[in-house]
Amino acid sequence: MKITAVEVTVVEVPQIPPIAPYRSHIRSSSTTCSAIVRVETDEGITGWGEHNTNFLPDISARKMTADAQWAVGRDPLNIEAFHRDCLLDTRLKSGIELALWDIRGKAFGVPLAVLLGGIIRPEIEVAACMGIQNYERAGEIAKQYVEMGFGTLKTKAGSDPDEDIEMARGIRDAVGDKLKLRLDPNRAYTPQQAAALAKRLEQFHLEYFEQPIAAEPLTDAVWLREHTAIPIALNESVVDPPSVFEILDAKAASHILPDTHIAGGIWPCVKIGHLCEAAGAPCIMHCGHDLGPKTAAMLHVAAACPAYSLANDTTYYGLEDDVITEPFQIRGGKIALPDKPGLGIEGDPEKLRRYAVEC
Repeated sequence: MKITAVEVTVVEVPQIPPIAPYRSHIRSSSTTCSAIVRVETDEGITGWGEHNTNFLPDISARKMTADAQWAVGRDPLNIEAFHRDCLLDTRLKSGIELALWDIRGKAFGVPLAVLLGGIIRPEIEVAACMGIQNYERAGEIAKQYVEMGFGTLKTKAGSDPDEDIEMARGIRDAVGDKLKLRLDPNRAYTPQQAAALAKRLEQFHLEYFEQPIAAEPLTDAVWLREHTAIPIALNESVVDPPSVFEILDAKAASHILPDTHIAGGIWPCVKIGHLCEAAGAPCIMHCGHDLGPKTAAMLHVAAACPAYSLANDTTYYGLEDDVITEPFQIRGGKIALPDKPGLGIEGDPEKLRRYAVEC
């Protein structure tokens, strides 16, 4: 089998409340922007992939499509050779790689999770996400998430420590311990600021405190872990399997959050899961406001890898629509693993046209 064509379409899908507007300490947004990758083969099998493009400057679907022609003529089933040889931008590489796994599963007639080791979780628990909110609104959204059946809530943070405290207080006052709580300041604080904030947050019994400090050096994360009882999770520090080995070796985090568009695809996230399983560290798939193909990739990784044992991030319920023919349903805070071959999804040409961005 050979790849005959690769096409990249950038789409922008509006978000709806309670996700929109989604505020971090860096920016606010009410849309999800992603690149959808379609890979064709000489045996008539089509693969779908996706990589996040939110907030990136000078996004060009034409350029990504041109760059992706490197893959034409290659064997789509040889994933290891793809990773060995591919020098494309990591995001584009990951989008193509998702499509190759989709093709591989379709070629063998099995869901992708079967090829990744077997299905150990037919349903995947997901964590609801929330932008930075004031005390009152945080409580309102937390109540809504409990009513929707979620058991875990992740919030953005990092604009101001007092604001972070009041947001956490609003959640706990509204729903008590009905939601496991995670805070993500996106590298906003110095180690000393993060340690002081973590001490104040201990009363709220966080599941973990995600990347409150810069990604480097890891010694700062080690120091932070020594100065709080709250588990420290790292996301922006996680760029590939070797980086995770360094984190685990240094004992710089208790929880690891990889993402396909940062690590380079599904296979690196699986390898990261194996490292974490050996070290006894839980993995959580990170979400970059994902549409259907990337959400499907998360489901298959979590379904097959023991280390992905906690609720994985999602903002999927906050989309106006999706670009796949059969959008996912979240019931009781879980998404059922697709049982069709490959990723288990197909792109919807009409929706791709509707949400396409000319670039």
